[in-house]
Amino acid sequence: MFESIHKASTEIGAASSATPDAAEARIALARGDGIGPEITAAVVSVLDAAGARIGWQEVAMGESLYRAGHLSGIEDSTWDRLAGCAALLKAPLTTPQGGGYKSLNVTLRKRLGLFANVRPCVSYAPVLPGPKQMDLVVIRENEEDTYAGIEHRQTDEVMQCLKLISRPGCERISRYAYAYAMQNGRRRLTCVSKDNIMKLTDGLFHQVFREMAAEYPELATEHLIVDIGTARLATRPERFDVILAPNLYGDILSDVAAEVAGSIGLAPSANIGARFAMFEAVHGSAPDIAGRDIANPSGFLLSAVMMLVHLGQNRVAERVHNAWLRTLEDGVHTADIAHAGSRERVGTRSFARAVIDRLGTEPKQLAVVHYPQRAPLDLASIANPAPRPRARKELVGVDLFLQWDADARQPGQLAHALQAVQGELELKVITNRGVKVWPKGLKDTFCTDHWRCRFQPREGQLSTSMQAVLALMQRVDGAGLEIIKSEGLYNFDGVPGYALAQGQ
Repeated sequence: MFESIHKASTEIGAASSATPDAAEARIALARGDGIGPEITAAVVSVLDAAGARIGWQEVAMGESLYRAGHLSGIEDSTWDRLAGCAALLKAPLTTPQGGGYKSLNVTLRKRLGLFANVRPCVSYAPVLPGPKQMDLVVIRENEEDTYAGIEHRQTDEVMQCLKLISRPGCERISRYAYAYAMQNGRRRLTCVSKDNIMKLTDGLFHQVFREMAAEYPELATEHLIVDIGTARLATRPERFDVILAPNLYGDILSDVAAEVAGSIGLAPSANIGARFAMFEAVHGSAPDIAGRDIANPSGFLLSAVMMLVHLGQNRVAERVHNAWLRTLEDGVHTADIAHAGSRERVGTRSFARAVIDRLGTEPKQLAVVHYPQRAPLDLASIANPAPRPRARKELVGVDLFLQWDADARQPGQLAHALQAVQGELELKVITNRGVKVWPKGLKDTFCTDHWRCRFQPREGQLSTSMQAVLALMQRVDGAGLEIIKSEGLYNFDGVPGYALAQGQ
């Protein structure tokens, strides 16, 4: 029943060759914001009592640094301190709303090369309410997708967010997921995407997943569109084993899975890179309950257990994990998981003391956790896929994005103005929010002030040049039309690297 967390932790431990009797590890500790300091104190007290061999190196990051003028939420010197540590145990952080603040969670993952996010989701029935059978792991790509954070306001009415998916990014997370499943005795790997709509970005993610399946014939594989996949996860969690997902979908799916399992407050996670790892609870900083001694430290504690296995301190991890399970069995519960069968409703500090009091014991109803030592994965190789030969690339047109709000937003009028200056590149289609509105658009289509105007070579020409594109842009600008963005249209080895318009 508890092999998800066990397997995830073992896999993470495979990043190092440490033994169960590993020497003291230097670990960066960020106490976080909101409930962070409370659950950190609770978790550190349990680890210390259990005999964890850790030299804590406290680092400052989060809301206080944002407020002090560090827009990234971290000081430059802290990166050097992290480089001298084996891992980071990080409590939840708060990113202030507005003001250009960037998520430090995302920054940490990207700057430290933490490409894989591992989130076990396990049901603890019958001790806690939840599904009778649920033992799955969500493996989430951790650096790309919309989490690149590249956004622009392009017109008075339209904002843009770029979704970036790379082949190397897809290859390393897919390879990690397959290797994870094999090493941990998993039998099924489910990829989720939305490639029925996003045929290039999500299509690439799905394509790489399919390509690698042939290397792992022992594993059953499937692909689900993310919406139906999420629905099935919510209603039939027992059918899933390992779920592989791009960044945004993985974030959503892992939270759904945690709630289905019983509580997001129980959910741990690890962020894995070739040379560094970061461990954190799935939940946020919960400022509304900060300082009230009611937060559940369990998700953060289980994240620390995953860290212990990563460090090779397997026996200590077993002591902590089994004591935690026994605490649940004995009915000692925090408010978020308390139910009619609970014997004692406790706060953060009391829950930690209860776990400490049970160190050396094992659960009686739930399965006892064991963490065997396993051979390490070659994470450096997984994180650095072999380069591929460059494709033959041909420029075959350009999409010009315009802000235009004249003539009652009649696409035909915009087309007339553009045709007057088109030259050797010919106007082929105009879209608004991705939908074709010219030629032969529908009057009922709602239009904003944001227009995509596609130009391609006239009949008989197969490609064009950047000089022709720049000349076109000069003529469009000279006609008093406002260009806000351009995108080159390319073929790669003869295959179009761009999508058709909806309705085209």
